[in-house]
Order: sequence, then C-alpha cells, then structure tokens
Amino acid sequence: MTLADVPALPLHTAGKYVAAAYIVLFVIVLIYVAIMALRLSRMERGLGELLELTEQAGAEHASGHSEHKESAPA
Repeated sequence: MTLADVPALPLHTAGKYVAAAYIVLFVIVLIYVAIMALRLSRMERGLGELLELTEQAGAEHASGHSEHKESAPA
C-alpha cells in the first residue's frame, strides 16, 4: 500500500487532527521556552555570585595595597 492508495481525510475530520497537531507543537515550544528560562535564571544567578566574589576580592586586594603603603617607612 502506497501513500497514493490511502484516501485523504475529509476537511471536517482533518480539522481535529490539525488542531491537535498545533496544540502539541505549542506545548513542546512552551516547554522548551520554560526550560531555557530556567537555565537563563540559573546562569544569571551564578554570574551574580561570581561578580560578588570578584568585587570582594578586588576590595580585599585594594585594602591590602593601602595597608602596605601606610606601613612603609617614609
């Protein structure tokens, strides 16, 4: 049996399948967008933590240099 041998569905019957296919596609895209949003929020949170760590390290490094200048003989 080939594809040409299979009769086409009448339009009033095919509409249900087309609507179901669109709904399935929409749900898949919605799930994909939700997963990407979760990954993005995790990545932003991680980058925020790294930024805080670098700012703290920079502040400690800067305060360390000012202490060495003050304790150096003049």
